[in-house]
Amino acid sequence: MQRKFVTNLALILGLNLLIKPFWILGIDRAVQNVVGMEQYGFYYAIFNFSFLFNIILDLGITNFNNKNISQNNHLLSKHFASIVMLRVLLALVFTLITLAAGWLVKYNADMLKMLAAVIFNQILISFILYLRSNLAGLHLFKTDSIISVLDRFIMIGLCGFLLWKYREPGTFSITWFVYAQTTAYVITTVITLLLLIRKAKVRKFTWRWPFFIIILKKSYPYAILVLLMSFYNRIDGVMLERMLPFREGALEAGIYASAYRLLDASNMIAFLFAGLLLPIFSRMIKLKESIEDMVLLSFSLLVIPAMIVATCCAFFSYEIMDLLYRDGHLSESSAVFRILMFCFVPIATTYIFGTLLTANGNLRQLNIMASTGMAINIIMNLILIPRMHAEGAAISSICTQAFTALAQVLMAWKTFEFRFNTLLFSRVLLFAATCVLINFLISSQQWFWVTRLGFSAALCFLAAFAFRLIRVRNLYRIVRYDET
Repeated sequence: MQRKFVTNLALILGLNLLIKPFWILGIDRAVQNVVGMEQYGFYYAIFNFSFLFNIILDLGITNFNNKNISQNNHLLSKHFASIVMLRVLLALVFTLITLAAGWLVKYNADMLKMLAAVIFNQILISFILYLRSNLAGLHLFKTDSIISVLDRFIMIGLCGFLLWKYREPGTFSITWFVYAQTTAYVITTVITLLLLIRKAKVRKFTWRWPFFIIILKKSYPYAILVLLMSFYNRIDGVMLERMLPFREGALEAGIYASAYRLLDASNMIAFLFAGLLLPIFSRMIKLKESIEDMVLLSFSLLVIPAMIVATCCAFFSYEIMDLLYRDGHLSESSAVFRILMFCFVPIATTYIFGTLLTANGNLRQLNIMASTGMAINIIMNLILIPRMHAEGAAISSICTQAFTALAQVLMAWKTFEFRFNTLLFSRVLLFAATCVLINFLISSQQWFWVTRLGFSAALCFLAAFAFRLIRVRNLYRIVRYDET
């Protein structure tokens, strides 16, 4: 199982590292540079607002389905057509509720028009994720890997052409950016749907109300968890735009978005990681296999690199923001970026231990944790945003992420009765201190900053090997030998 995990992880990461960073750091960043902080902040706030209600589209069906299909492959043919029809119904409910909420918070006509387009995109994104959960549940990781980058590949082509033709500031419309995404999502949805119709041998789509009720009863705990986590992950941009005066709120949301972009790119890796781990953990738990080695492997492959990335980005935050953006506000965006990148470590931890607890069905404990995290985030934002603006939202985010990650580690430790490895814990602490020391010494040198950054990262990775947190021998064994 470890060998299968690593080889498929390498494939999905390879494809996504080719496509998605170019999308996030190339196209998405270029759009913000062309339209400006304020206009992009306007879009970013609306996108995050729609995301708050995103759970209505899914109600936990995707996570439930991923776990269920991975343990019972034969259920795909039985359930697929009916779940598709259920999602159509949920999409209608989501549209009405989100538009009504936009009207209640006093969005103007232009904002409501933008919200309607973003709503349609959210429907398509959610549907693609559901379709991909079936591919992952069937362990068709290669097909899932290709589908995971198809929409971004199409968007790069469409937006790249528009940015080339309308590259002067003021000539590119933010709505074109939204509509290009719509086109890419429609094409990806159609291709994936046709593929799964053939796999599931679907002849017709039917309304089965008793089945809808049964599925919703089983999936609602997943829905509550995703809803709560969406709130504390996405509400920062919305609160910035709504709590501050109109133009100032849009500008601060834009500054926050510019700093969040690299964290979002980093999270892409962790999200893909979790997508592979959920069906693997689910199957291992069902077969009563030991999961401790898989957890340690995941920790070394995800959390240790996350610590390196976060530390290096924090020490070179101003230079990175200066490289990426041309709309001023560098001191503000770099300060926010410095804080936000440290969120990557607890987020990476969450993607391992939260996924493990989800696979084991510990939804009640996870929901209590997430509701507490949401309360912490909202209260801190209410206090800090009026005083510190985007930087206050970043502080709220790191505190929330650290709390939720620690809570999940403790829950997993208690649930699975993991042994406390004092030696490993000590090595991780020493490694973290070493990363800080390396970056402190290298960043003060007079070399070109890209050289300093690369040298710091290389030394940090060498330190990870020296502390035996990443072991080449173990990775080689996993890739070289079949499962026994």
